[in-house]
Amino acid sequence: MEVRNSSEFLERQKGKDSAMSQEKESNWLGVFAVALSATVFCTTEFLPVGVLRYIGEGLGVSEGTAGLMVTAPGVLAAVAAPVVTVAVKNHDRRLVLLGLSLLLVLSNLVSMLAPSFAALIVGRVLFGIGLGGFWAIGAGLGGRLVAERSVGRATSIIFAGVSLGMLIGGPAGAIIGDLVGWRAAFGAALAISVLAFLAQVISLPKLEVQQRVRPSDLLGIAQTQQGRIGLIAMFLVLTGQFATYTYVTPFLAQVSGFSGAAISSILLGYTAIGLLGNFVGGAGASHSIHKTFMVTIVFLMLPMLLLPVVGVSQAGVLLLLAIWGLSYGAMPVALQMWMAKAAPHVAEGGMALFVANFQISIAVGSFVGGLVVDGFGLFDAMYFGGVMSALSLVSILLFGRVHTHAQADATA
Repeated sequence: MEVRNSSEFLERQKGKDSAMSQEKESNWLGVFAVALSATVFCTTEFLPVGVLRYIGEGLGVSEGTAGLMVTAPGVLAAVAAPVVTVAVKNHDRRLVLLGLSLLLVLSNLVSMLAPSFAALIVGRVLFGIGLGGFWAIGAGLGGRLVAERSVGRATSIIFAGVSLGMLIGGPAGAIIGDLVGWRAAFGAALAISVLAFLAQVISLPKLEVQQRVRPSDLLGIAQTQQGRIGLIAMFLVLTGQFATYTYVTPFLAQVSGFSGAAISSILLGYTAIGLLGNFVGGAGASHSIHKTFMVTIVFLMLPMLLLPVVGVSQAGVLLLLAIWGLSYGAMPVALQMWMAKAAPHVAEGGMALFVANFQISIAVGSFVGGLVVDGFGLFDAMYFGGVMSALSLVSILLFGRVHTHAQADATA
């Protein structure tokens, strides 16, 4: 009787396990909902890049000051990523994500209706808190929503949403801002943020905490040599990227003489090429993370240094921006794979530090870029970005040693 009962128990347990597996496999809607939210968060983050000059004119601030719309959220996100990760403790991650997504909705509403630049910054502060928390918690949810064999694909989909948002934010803002004004750009962001929130409400299951993050877990990546080198190189190159890209719209208008409509089309092309770079970066990093990361840095650095030289040549500028877009599209993939190999033993804690570093880089880059633009000019901002990228490359050449092939990485 005991044997029979044990057999029946095992059969029932197998049935439960199978049902759980099928339930996870069927929740691709949840994966796409998180990916959509990631896209909207990152689109909203870089939306001001495309409407910088319109906001500056409309609210009576300089372009350098208007760049605080990128800087402020970056600072808040850098702080929010580790703080939120630890503070939410054992709370259901579904409820946490929904709360952070509501902050996104509120921030876009405040930004759209802002009567002054100070009010607009308040909206961006709310956004920064939501951004840091969402990125730290949502980026690693792929493994919670699907069966183990599909985790890689689910995670790729979520990070594709991140990359897509980073690439389309500026162009989308430029197109909408040029056609109907910068407030309409934030209105569009508000609409899709509501859609993303509802998608999560409908599709996300209850997400119990598997492992509570302790403050000491936040330093997981920094405890390895390759993690430290990756964080340093990442900070340098991304600081250079956002010291320049934040002000590429005024450069195209004032130096190269492109019209508003042309700039919108150029940034859209930058986006399309960047998406291609996403796949190129993934393919390259699967063979050699080290070489792919270095190559992307080189081809980010060259356009920054050469744009002031060929800025009056529209054909030359378009060629350099194409190279820039391809390289930057490949960059996030290479960075993610570098960090994953450097610290495979950390999950939410490691991601929180990664996000904090990424956002600090954005904040520092856009802030310093604004100081350079206001104090010296657009050319010097480009040179500054190129120098920072060069320093990133030097740091890897001197200190960065990772396995160059995927097979070697797997056995490390």
